Amino acid sequence: MKKLLLISTIILLSITSNQGQTNITTTTPPESKKKVQVAILFDTSNSMDGLIDQAKSRIWSIVNEISNLKYNDEIPEIEIGLYHYGNDKLPMTKNYIEQILPLTSDLDLISEKLFGLKTNGGSEFCGAVIQESLNELNWSNDTNNLKMIYIAGNESFNQGPVNYKEVCANASSKNIFINTIYCGSYENGIREFWKDGAKCSNGDYFNIDSDRAIVHYKTPYDEQINLYNDSLNNTYYGYGSIGKRKKSLQLLQDSNAEMESISVKTERAIVKSKGKVYKNKNWDLIDAVEEEEIDITKLTENELPDEFKGKSNSEKKSMLEKAKQDRKKYQKIIGDLAVEREKYIINEKKKDTENPKEDDFGSSVNESIMNKAKKIGFDK
Repeated sequence: MKKLLLISTIILLSITSNQGQTNITTTTPPESKKKVQVAILFDTSNSMDGLIDQAKSRIWSIVNEISNLKYNDEIPEIEIGLYHYGNDKLPMTKNYIEQILPLTSDLDLISEKLFGLKTNGGSEFCGAVIQESLNELNWSNDTNNLKMIYIAGNESFNQGPVNYKEVCANASSKNIFINTIYCGSYENGIREFWKDGAKCSNGDYFNIDSDRAIVHYKTPYDEQINLYNDSLNNTYYGYGSIGKRKKSLQLLQDSNAEMESISVKTERAIVKSKGKVYKNKNWDLIDAVEEEEIDITKLTENELPDEFKGKSNSEKKSMLEKAKQDRKKYQKIIGDLAVEREKYIINEKKKDTENPKEDDFGSSVNESIMNKAKKIGFDK
C-alpha cells in the first residue's frame, strides 16, 4: 500500500511539473495595440544643417502620414526615438553617438529635442549608431508591428568599429527595417555603401539634396485651422508637478513650427486634432481622466490646474466635461478643414511645373513607411 501511494505521488508530481513547464513555455500573447516604431538617426556633423532643417519642416507631415495607417480599423500607437552621431561634442568612447530620446509617443517632446539639435564636426560611424539603437530601444516583439530605423548622413557607410553587415543581420532577425537616406548623389551613395546598408535588411535606400529648401503650399485653410488650434489649446489643463511646464512646452512647439512656416504649424495643428495620436495623459487633465490615470476628485489643491482650484467635486466634473466636449468639437472642425486643405494641395502640386517632385527627408520617410506598412497588413 505504501509503495502504491509512493508511485501515485510520483505520478502526480510529474503531471504537476509538466503542467508547470507547459505554462512557462507558452508564447507571449501578441500586443493588443499595434505600433509603428520609428528610430531616426541623424548625422549632426558640420555639413548637415540642411538635413536638420528638412527634418524640422517635415516632422508633422511624417506623423500625419503615419496616423493615416490602420490595422483592423484601429489607429496604431506611434513611437519615435531619436539619436545623433558624427558630432565631435559627443564622447569618443561612445563612438560620437548619443541617444536623444528613447521610443516615445510624447510628440511635443520629440519636437523639442529635434529643434534642439546642433551640428558640429565629427566622425560618422553608421554601423555603431545603428547597433546602439537596436540594443537600447524598447523594440516590440510583435512581428505585425512596423519597426523602422532611418539613418541619414553623407559619409561612407562602412566607417567605424562596427561592421554594418552584422548589424543589418541582427536587425533582420528582429524584423526591423534599416532605411538609409544619403545626402548626396544617388550613385555616390551606392559607392559609399548606403544602398547596401539598406538592402541587407530589406529596407529602402534614398538620396536627397539636404540643402534644398522645402516647398510649402500655402492654402486658404491654414489661417482657419490655426485659429481653431488656439481654441483647442484652451482645452488643455496641466495638472500635477509637470503640468504647467508641459503646457508651456505645447505652446512653444506651436511657435517652433510656425518659425519653419505657416504650413508646418498647420500640419502640427492637424496632428493635435487627432485625439488617438496626440495624447498627453501624463500632464493633461482630460487625457489623464479619460485614460483612468487619475481621479479628479482625489487631486490635491496643489495638483489641480488654477482654473479648478476652490471648486466642488461636482463643479470640477462639470468643467471637465465641458472642456472635453469643446475639445472634440475643435478637433472635428480642424479635421474637416484638413481634408479640404489636402485636396487643395493635391491640385496645386498638379499645376506646379516649377517644383518637380524630388525626394527630401520627409518624403523619403513617408514613402518607405507606407510601402512597408502595407506589406505587413496595415492599410490606409
